Amino acid sequence: MPAPAVPEISEEVIHEAIDARTETLVSLRELGPPDLVHLLKQNLRNTGKHTGVYHHVTGVDASSSASLAAYINTLTYKEHGQAPTHKIVEGIYCCYNAFSRLDMRVHVTIPGTVEAFCVDERGEKRKATDELWLETYLCSVLRAYSYADDGSGDTIRKIMGVRRFNPVTNTETEHRFLSAAETLFFRGWQLGSDSVVQVPNNVSNHLTSGLLKYFHTTGRFTSAINLFEKLRTHNVEVSSLLAKVLFMGNEEVQGVRVLYQALKESPMDYVMLDAQAEFLIKKAMIADTPAQKEERLKMALGCADLSTIAAPSEFGTWARLAQVYVALEDWENALTILNSCPMFTYQDKDAPIMPEPKEVYLPTLPETRLDEIDSEPESRFSEQVDPSLLNLRAASYRGTFKLAYKILTEMTAKIGWDQLLKIRSSVFVMEDEYRTDRQDDASHAPPSNRNPSTDGLRGSPDPSTNGDHETEDGEDKKKSESDPASQSLANGDGDESVEKPTHTIDPGEVKADGDTVATTDEHLSRLNNKRLCERWLDSLFMVLYEDLRVYTIWRTQMAQYRAQSMQYKKSAEEWEILGALAERLQHHDEAAEAYRACLAARFSPKALSGILRAFLRALQKQETTRDTIGAVIRLVTWQYRWYSEFSPQLLHTIRVLIEEQGAVKVRSIIQSTSLPQSVLDLTHHYAALCATFRSSGTDG
Repeated sequence: MPAPAVPEISEEVIHEAIDARTETLVSLRELGPPDLVHLLKQNLRNTGKHTGVYHHVTGVDASSSASLAAYINTLTYKEHGQAPTHKIVEGIYCCYNAFSRLDMRVHVTIPGTVEAFCVDERGEKRKATDELWLETYLCSVLRAYSYADDGSGDTIRKIMGVRRFNPVTNTETEHRFLSAAETLFFRGWQLGSDSVVQVPNNVSNHLTSGLLKYFHTTGRFTSAINLFEKLRTHNVEVSSLLAKVLFMGNEEVQGVRVLYQALKESPMDYVMLDAQAEFLIKKAMIADTPAQKEERLKMALGCADLSTIAAPSEFGTWARLAQVYVALEDWENALTILNSCPMFTYQDKDAPIMPEPKEVYLPTLPETRLDEIDSEPESRFSEQVDPSLLNLRAASYRGTFKLAYKILTEMTAKIGWDQLLKIRSSVFVMEDEYRTDRQDDASHAPPSNRNPSTDGLRGSPDPSTNGDHETEDGEDKKKSESDPASQSLANGDGDESVEKPTHTIDPGEVKADGDTVATTDEHLSRLNNKRLCERWLDSLFMVLYEDLRVYTIWRTQMAQYRAQSMQYKKSAEEWEILGALAERLQHHDEAAEAYRACLAARFSPKALSGILRAFLRALQKQETTRDTIGAVIRLVTWQYRWYSEFSPQLLHTIRVLIEEQGAVKVRSIIQSTSLPQSVLDLTHHYAALCATFRSSGTDG
């Protein structure tokens, strides 16, 4: 397998990339940015002229200074299609150690010496020790998995010029990785955690997330069980991780036993309770009878309810409880619990902040040449997109807000928008009823002395008290005036009309009204059986309305065009956005339809990833196997085109295909595809990894 091409980003001032990295060390909060490789190139004709270039990389062995120096050495032998005009005379490799918050650096002079040192947050040099290299190695493996792309290309496009390698390619490197993880396991909380976890602990942090992602990708569950069995002897909390990998490996009975025994010792461990609830929900979804389903969900309800008591400030426990209520079809309690979820600001992965480059060179390997992929950048540049599609706020949701929105869309998919609004008005205090009740109370209230506070409250309600709804109202009026499809929906001409939700009352305003004489005990008793809707949830309803409005217009217009035997035209990017919209709203068939329309216009890794998810949902149908493999081949090639030879999601997909169909059949289907052999070899490389790890189905 050839290594991915080497992108080169040229500097205006030599070493300014290194200086910029040093300045940002103090602001790093997560695992750190990808490794930085800086090269000093000398002009062969003018030896006094030097140029500074750099690129980023993940997955390189960072266990010692020698391994990082070896990587720089491989760049000096990089082949060029033409006679070289420069030679590399110096290289610096920077790799962040998130445990000790140090940047490990290796300075290589060619030919000459290798110097290893580390730089702290103040930019001061320190000595690099073996303990620091062990921490650095573990961080580099976790970063490789954290910064890997899922196939959609979203991660690849975030940072320019990143080479991505697989950090664990055989059982020997796996042993080194798991040994380092075992040594540093109980310091994992120092690395922080995913954005949905409020407080990192021994079993909820970036180290455990990376370990679980590795085992899920490779299927190395025996190694996982051995690791967590050893760690469990030091701390019973690790039982939750042991149970999770047992469930992954279909050892469900043993996993339940592990949780049962561990909860005897630690009955209020919220991670174990949550693992139980998650397992019971999954079993309920495949129950043979409705009575069996209800029984399992009631058991899940007990576990989820107890986990919220054990960890009331964690989003995951409340979200799980809301999921149980959704599965039980107890919609009022589902909304009430969703409203109780503690929401956190999303903390994105650490990304490099670099100065404006002088030049950017992004070469293409001949092995990745494929006409449909090569034409993508030019096609994207010339496309027009409807502004209403670009302004869908749900597409930008991350972390807790994304998960909460998913629960809300799941409810909408099951009961419909109109029913959801009815349940919402029965659970929460709505603005119109609050105003009406307050006016009634005020008319029966005894006269009181006037003051500026009560005068202000007697005025007309400010529609923007619960967020930026006034702006939204105005925008919607403009849209409805300019959009005939929107007008037809408002008049009931469409297949379904989407009613805009009324606002809930602002909790802050209730507190202000509580001091007025007009508020009586009778008035309070009428509102006591309802809750105040949190501002973020009220905003989610407005965002969901906008999603549903655009979706309904799209489906109505398509139906009208089909009835008239006319072609419904959209640009490729518009189809891509519509596919993501339908997928958000749980309309998977319509999402696949939009993604196919996008791919018919041009290549799109995001659309192809969406199609791949649809194929995987129907994998038990034999006819989808060939289509699934065709999608994987193109995604692997596109990723390799942009310097990524490793995607955990694509490796996992290949492993699942091999488990279902057998390695011989999968390799045969890959080989029978009418694509260049160099392209097929890239996917064969993923299949060879499964054989190296002796995945199920590879011995056939």
